[in-house]
Amino acid sequence: MSKSRPFFSILVPSATVFISSACIMVLELVASRLIARHLGSSLYTWTAVIGVVLAGITIGNYIGGRIADRFQTRKTLATLFAISSVACVITVILNNLVGEWIWLWHFSWPVRIFTHVSLVFLLPSVLLGTISPVVAKMALDRGLAMGRTVGTIYAWGAAGSIAGTFAAGYYLIATMGTIAIIWTVAGILLLMAILYWVRLWPLHLWTLLFVCALILSVAKIEWCQTAGAVLALREKPDPKVIYQDESQYCYIAVRRISTSSDKRVFMQDKLMHSQIIMQDITDLQYSYEQIYAAVTRQLSQNKNKLSVLVIGGGGYVFPRYVEKIWPGSRVDVVEIDPGVTEAAMQAFGLERDTAINTFTMDARNYVTKLLEQERTEGKKTRYDFIYEDALSDYSIPYQLTTKEFNDKITHILTDNGIYMIELIDIYDSGLFVGSFINTLEQTFPYVYVVTEDESRSARNTFVVIAANREINLENIASEKSVKSLNLWILSDSDIKTLVDKAHGIVLTDDYAPVENLLAPVILKSAVGLLAEEYLAQAEELRIKEKWDASISRYRDVLKTDPSLSIKAYHEIGMILAGQNKLKEAVGAFNSTLEYNDKAEVKRSMSNIHYNVGVALKRLGNKEEAARHLHKAVEGYREDLAGNPDSAKIAGRLGNVLAEVGNFSEATEYFQQAVNMNPYDMKNHLTLAQALMVQERYDEAIEALKKAVRFMLNIGDKTAADKLQSFLERVQVRKLEQQK
Repeated sequence: MSKSRPFFSILVPSATVFISSACIMVLELVASRLIARHLGSSLYTWTAVIGVVLAGITIGNYIGGRIADRFQTRKTLATLFAISSVACVITVILNNLVGEWIWLWHFSWPVRIFTHVSLVFLLPSVLLGTISPVVAKMALDRGLAMGRTVGTIYAWGAAGSIAGTFAAGYYLIATMGTIAIIWTVAGILLLMAILYWVRLWPLHLWTLLFVCALILSVAKIEWCQTAGAVLALREKPDPKVIYQDESQYCYIAVRRISTSSDKRVFMQDKLMHSQIIMQDITDLQYSYEQIYAAVTRQLSQNKNKLSVLVIGGGGYVFPRYVEKIWPGSRVDVVEIDPGVTEAAMQAFGLERDTAINTFTMDARNYVTKLLEQERTEGKKTRYDFIYEDALSDYSIPYQLTTKEFNDKITHILTDNGIYMIELIDIYDSGLFVGSFINTLEQTFPYVYVVTEDESRSARNTFVVIAANREINLENIASEKSVKSLNLWILSDSDIKTLVDKAHGIVLTDDYAPVENLLAPVILKSAVGLLAEEYLAQAEELRIKEKWDASISRYRDVLKTDPSLSIKAYHEIGMILAGQNKLKEAVGAFNSTLEYNDKAEVKRSMSNIHYNVGVALKRLGNKEEAARHLHKAVEGYREDLAGNPDSAKIAGRLGNVLAEVGNFSEATEYFQQAVNMNPYDMKNHLTLAQALMVQERYDEAIEALKKAVRFMLNIGDKTAADKLQSFLERVQVRKLEQQK
């Protein structure tokens, strides 16, 4: 036998196992990204993906060995590659279907993740796992040395796994996207099947079906998109998504959730990281951002310019807020994912020529770099405020939570500098927030915690504030940015309780079990996600006017997450009122009031009192209706005093005043609503209607003309046309009254 023959004899088996092993690892990395859209990215998801894929390979290796002993290897490999190609396409379909299977949401969070991953990725893992033993048998059948042959096959399989891992992680996912990668892998497997047995007629049928399915999956033609969604070859189109991309780190999407004020949310995988009203960057939507703003204002009253560092760009909402409120400030952002920054520029209002400095790197490396520059070049960088906005309950960069990192942070703060961190936990369990506080206290002499006053058993967002000096937070509630929040500034005893719950854990580079500490939060979130899914379904059914089905879904919300009782009962009451089932509606509204009375943290019930009052008035119970409407007026006045810039509250107060016949005062509040939010067409209409009732036609006409001009100036022709139509009706009414 010539020296070249062993080489060529082993070449085909080696290439085969290289390609199959590469495909397995590509699918493993893609699996983690695909399910992140439904389940987030956490220790649970990675554990499930790795475990399921390894289990599939193990089962496949065992089955493949049995198959290799019974069938002719070349035809067997063609069949296995073909079936694996089909399984990859089925993976696309199953991932789209399984994410919507509501029954899975009833499992505990770890079980749900494991079940989702198994249903979607176990089959292709098993099938691809069968190939290596068959290839090894094929190589041995060629009469090559047994030990050398098996070793070579194993080596090329490992090399393929390595190549697939690096190719997917460093290039393919960011360049092609996960769905395109799966189709590519399916195509490669189909090609391998054809190369091994071109005369196998089912392969030609599958090739035809594969091409048709691929077109339906990726083509941008409308009928292809519709048919592809029906067949679950692609996700159902979401008209609210105005931007989406896949970076090397996550799936990114921007959704427009309101058109009247152009409100958008910034999604990374399944989590909302930012929310914005495009017309007003100063209208912060998240409580932690509002707390950041209030603390910053309180502690920087004598400064016109600041030097701040924001760890984690997200939608760049808070960096832009600082840029707007303190013009000329140095605003540095460390964002590891360039895709996030690009998305913020394309769809979230971040200007490309912004003065904000973005550093595309890990925050830990950035801080280390600053300290190294100071040591070697004498270049000092100091910040008045550092805000950490990179932590969530599903994905925690542990290196940003440790004592070693905190020690570095304190060196880049000014003498009076403040370090603020947003994190999520449950006060009653408090393992993560407690250990985080305890860790900060090893570096900073003063640590404070501020949050919304929610139920102690509820998932909550905490803002932890660390400083080298004592600060007074008692007056932050008076700041404009937190007027709508019911703040809870934790006392020393409250903080000690959290630290005790964490059993004195200090997070270090050697020991930072952040995922385990957050396990209670993730499990609680699973319940909340199921409740939110029910809420979404109930809302969709309500829009379709399927009243009974919608009410049934809202009752599922009540059973799943009682903390949402106020919202669920309110919506049930509104549906019943719309059906003129007024007694049942009053009962639902009263259930809301009863729940709030028993709740640990009380909520404003102004809306409920208003709805009860209107329903009772229609039932003829004027005395009881007046009592509830009076409570609604008092409640809205208190709400507006606490949040004087809220157009929504001003409009609601105007509505209830109009309901009790006080149109003159109602008009004043409708005008306030217009002044505060002229982008909402409803504000202009309610003002004009109130003026019409009082027969103040000239004022109504002038207000509507002004509104039409405004809508045309901002390019909202639809709103302008509706307002113009109402203007013409007012003009006709005026002429009729003058006759």
